[in-house]
Amino acid sequence: MIKEFCAENSQGVPEAIKAGIMRIELCDRLDIGGTTPERDVQEQVTHYAHQHNVKVVTMIRPRGGNFVYSDSEKEAMKAEARYALSIGADGIVFGALTPDNKVDWSFVDEMVQLAGNRQTVFHMAFDSLSKSDQLESVKALADAHVTRLLTRGAASGAAIDNAEWINQLIEASSGRLEILVGGGITAANIDKASTIIHTDQFHGTKIVKG
Repeated sequence: MIKEFCAENSQGVPEAIKAGIMRIELCDRLDIGGTTPERDVQEQVTHYAHQHNVKVVTMIRPRGGNFVYSDSEKEAMKAEARYALSIGADGIVFGALTPDNKVDWSFVDEMVQLAGNRQTVFHMAFDSLSKSDQLESVKALADAHVTRLLTRGAASGAAIDNAEWINQLIEASSGRLEILVGGGITAANIDKASTIIHTDQFHGTKIVKG
């Protein structure tokens, strides 16, 4: 089982690594859903994590709010992604939608190409899609060579409560897209989650006891 620790800046990183996490999603401003962390924080955490054989994927998100971005915001996101990768991030985490609430596929393609052989993660912007679009988009994300999808199975609520739908998404992925489950997953309920949700990857700020 892969336990991914959602880190706000560097807070809790050493403790989480000692507790056995395998990967860090590094971000800032969790109070608004996570944004790109400051560059000095990226350098510090990426270096520290790699010293302990822990991978880091960096959030690329310019602001809170919706996931519909202007051209200038997209250019800024690409610049931040290039920087994160240049200092050794193992991957980038992003998501973008169109004004009619579909995946912004052209931007997805740009980010995947930019990442090269590093990991790409489409985040919970996915959970804003309709269920029919989610099923189609799981397959399309795999076709676009996205590494992984982070989902809670709904726009709000706990992933455990959405287990049935998440399992449908996992089935739709046909093993071609990693499914990382977050949303209320903690050290206290991860064993339960792993028995009812058919994935081996879980994400959270309290994923391990600290």
